[in-house]
Amino acid sequence: MATAVALLLLLLPLLRVPPSARGFSLPLQRPGDCGDAHYFDISQLSCGPCGAHQRRSAGGCSCVCLPGYRMVSNNGGSSVVCEKCPANMSGVTQDGWNCITCPKGLTSEGKCKCLSNEILVERSVDGILLNEALCTACNGSAESFSTSDASGSRCVRCEQTFINVSKSCDCSTPNILSGGLCFSARESLPPKGIATVRFGQLGVTLTSAWFLKNLQSSASACWLYSNLTACQALGNMCVMNMNSLSSSSTDACTLFQYIYTNTARLGIVHSIAFWRHNLPWLYYGYQPGLASQVLETNHLPTVFSFKGRSEDVKLQFIAASYDAAGNFLKWQSLEGGLLQLCPDTQTKLSAAYVFGTTYEQSCKISVSKILLDFTNPIFYDLFYEYNGDSGQQYLWAVPVLNLNLQYSEMYVNQGSSMRNWLLTRRFFLVDTLSGRENDLGKLPRVIRVASKITISIRLVSHAQRGTIHPPLLTVAYTDVLVQNPETQSVTVSFSVRYEMNQSEAQIQTDITLGVLGGLAVLWSLLRTAGWKRRTGSSVIDLQTVFKFLLFYAGDLANVFFIITVGTGIYWLVFFKAQQFVSVLLPLPSQEKAFVTYIACAFSLKALQFLQLLVSQLTVDIFFIDWERPKGRVVKAVEGEGDVKSAAAPVSIWRTYFIANEWNEIQTVRKINPLFQVLAVLFFLEVVGFSNLALMDSSSSLTRSSESYRAPWSRILRFGVSAALWLAIAFLQVIFFAVFYERFVEDKLSRFVDLCCVSNISVFLLSHSCFGYYIHGRSVHGHADTNMEEMNMNLKREAENLCSQRGLLPNTDGQTFQISISRKMRLQYDRIHETLTRRRGPARFLDSSANTFEQSTRAYNTMNKFLSSFIDHVHKEMDYIVKEKLLLERILGMEFMEPIDKSIFYNDEGHSFSEVLYYGNETTLLIFDILFFSVVDLATQSFVLAAVLTYLQQEIFRFIRNTVGQKNLTSKTLVDERFLI
Repeated sequence: MATAVALLLLLLPLLRVPPSARGFSLPLQRPGDCGDAHYFDISQLSCGPCGAHQRRSAGGCSCVCLPGYRMVSNNGGSSVVCEKCPANMSGVTQDGWNCITCPKGLTSEGKCKCLSNEILVERSVDGILLNEALCTACNGSAESFSTSDASGSRCVRCEQTFINVSKSCDCSTPNILSGGLCFSARESLPPKGIATVRFGQLGVTLTSAWFLKNLQSSASACWLYSNLTACQALGNMCVMNMNSLSSSSTDACTLFQYIYTNTARLGIVHSIAFWRHNLPWLYYGYQPGLASQVLETNHLPTVFSFKGRSEDVKLQFIAASYDAAGNFLKWQSLEGGLLQLCPDTQTKLSAAYVFGTTYEQSCKISVSKILLDFTNPIFYDLFYEYNGDSGQQYLWAVPVLNLNLQYSEMYVNQGSSMRNWLLTRRFFLVDTLSGRENDLGKLPRVIRVASKITISIRLVSHAQRGTIHPPLLTVAYTDVLVQNPETQSVTVSFSVRYEMNQSEAQIQTDITLGVLGGLAVLWSLLRTAGWKRRTGSSVIDLQTVFKFLLFYAGDLANVFFIITVGTGIYWLVFFKAQQFVSVLLPLPSQEKAFVTYIACAFSLKALQFLQLLVSQLTVDIFFIDWERPKGRVVKAVEGEGDVKSAAAPVSIWRTYFIANEWNEIQTVRKINPLFQVLAVLFFLEVVGFSNLALMDSSSSLTRSSESYRAPWSRILRFGVSAALWLAIAFLQVIFFAVFYERFVEDKLSRFVDLCCVSNISVFLLSHSCFGYYIHGRSVHGHADTNMEEMNMNLKREAENLCSQRGLLPNTDGQTFQISISRKMRLQYDRIHETLTRRRGPARFLDSSANTFEQSTRAYNTMNKFLSSFIDHVHKEMDYIVKEKLLLERILGMEFMEPIDKSIFYNDEGHSFSEVLYYGNETTLLIFDILFFSVVDLATQSFVLAAVLTYLQQEIFRFIRNTVGQKNLTSKTLVDERFLI
């Protein structure tokens, strides 16, 4: 029982519920916030006070004794006990545990100090502590040539230059001491260099502590002794100064160039004229046009392919790395992400060097992380590694284009042309060294980061076996003024891009555009001439010019569409299907012309579509009712009380029925728009055709989530989506034409049959003097009958027991294109004016009759006139029926002008669909494709493009149905209330 109570008492503190107000929060404190009299307690993550005679240690996480006090005990943190040293032993040993007498004074920390050429001795050889510290001088004579090391704890051999110059460890006047080296005043030294570094983006020039210590000594050692590391260190300082050659001051690059120029006698390395013996290779030379020669004259002796061995598919880059002091570190492959500052998986990092895969990586990195990861800069000389014919491995130097050279005085006005580029060799990723002033241990004032690195691979023109020019590494640096490393960040990017000379392709595109554009002008002129013939006008006026421009807009849109679709499919097929590389995709900057073509095609096609919509919404239409009264009826005369006999009325329901059927087929298309959009989206997103639009060499439809996804190519996105749109639309047209309309339902043919069964003809005028006629006159004389008689009539017609349905005797032709004379049109307009007068102002209406009676009278007049016209009653407005010439069908125009007689052209199809959506499927389909593509190129989203495309289809279909229905009621006097 006692044990249980004791256990419960122990658990009570753990079971106590914390106050809800504070929860589990605690104040944030950092070691730097604690002050000199406090230390940072790592167990409580807060500041704690140091004890008596103590202060914070250099690390900040413990306490140390004040000067003049020794440690008695030390258990870490504040568990330190200090004791004051006696007056005769005021110094403290280096370990802080004992007091000692210091003959040559104390340091600021209360410890013994000695002269520069002496070492401090606090214990005897066997470890016994001395009462008084000794300062033992190192023997700098010829017997030993020794001096104290940097810590002052032991004697070491002095630097060789001291021995060579002064035969001692002392570099006294007139000899020159620089960077820890001793140089004779009698020797010819390089010019005095300035230890400044210019950060052009910030407009800051500062004196670098590293340059101040090492610049002159490195230049002198390189010049006098051909010291390899000194020459490398001097080259590195030139690179840190952005390879800038100043004509007004002697900076690192000027010193390097001075040595380079005056050491020609030493010869060159590997037969490379720009690589001087003992010196690093920094420049390619300054002659105008040299960059073009380096990058375009030669090609790598390597054949690349999209499908083959790994060495034929991957770019093998290797870099020689050096530290800031000029020491060679090692050879390093780029495949491990050496140049990629953004963290990522090894698989995605290695994808950067798969040939043909455009690689892009971008991220933000905090300045604090940069300072932590890159304490010292590393310099790289980049090479491409390849195998010779004998299997020997060779290296090809990769030139570097430093974009920050624009800030130097010498190249500020050189321009961006390749001819004026100054190519260099060595580069670095991060420089946290040159921006340090005075104390090398403090934070740098300015750091320089390679914020944009691009490796450009250029294909040899007309290459059939995948050969490339030497790669080019382009680097741009960002200067960062260090103020608050924790909050500051730098955006860095790394990319590998592939390019080829696109001038020939652009020339071919321009030629194609010129030829097709010229043909479009001729075709538009022919269409304008046909339109003038159909309007019955021969005067070229402003309306004619406007109509020509509308025709040309549509035809030019087709030209742009053909060019863009052809271009997209060409790049899709030839880039993805090639084995040995012969073509490379245009760069995003080279796609601007292509995107402009798409924008022009969409704008012009939208203009044509709107013009088509307006023309369909203003077409003239009338339903001719051939039904005649059957018998007479007796009806009372209103107001008179008498009765009289009158012709039996003809039912209007057949006309209403045909009007509803016409209203339904106005927006019928040859394809199903919803299925079209869903099918395209299914193949793109579900099947994976969208992966073909990635800028890589893979033609696979599936990609692993762990693998790198290359950026999208706008040309390939358009090519893939347009090809799918066209392919699915073509299959739909074939399906509906061959199967659905033949075995299920042909709405246009059914409409013609319904007209004949209903004994109603349709008279359409799409132009002033041109239109279409559907002959629906019943061969049975009437259609207003009962079911039994209707079935009997249909049976007789099926058994050929009655005449044929055609307009001409013994023919089946029911649909015609009609070209009417001006006299016929004027008569039509006079009657039609009374049809529409009821919608005009009240003062124009006949006061003796109401609006309904006038409309009914006008309707009967138009019906009688058109029926009599079809029956050849009006000899002065007669017509003839003839076949259209083949050339007339091809050109879509009529050669004969209907002067005295109108002309009915036999139509073996359903040409009246030209006033419906059905007959303009090509225009609608191209408009949908272009709308989809424009949205996709703007948003890079196939899903959004599909949704918006379907919405615009529905919106325009609603407008076409609504306004078309109003036009139908206006032109035919069919009451809108009876249109379903």
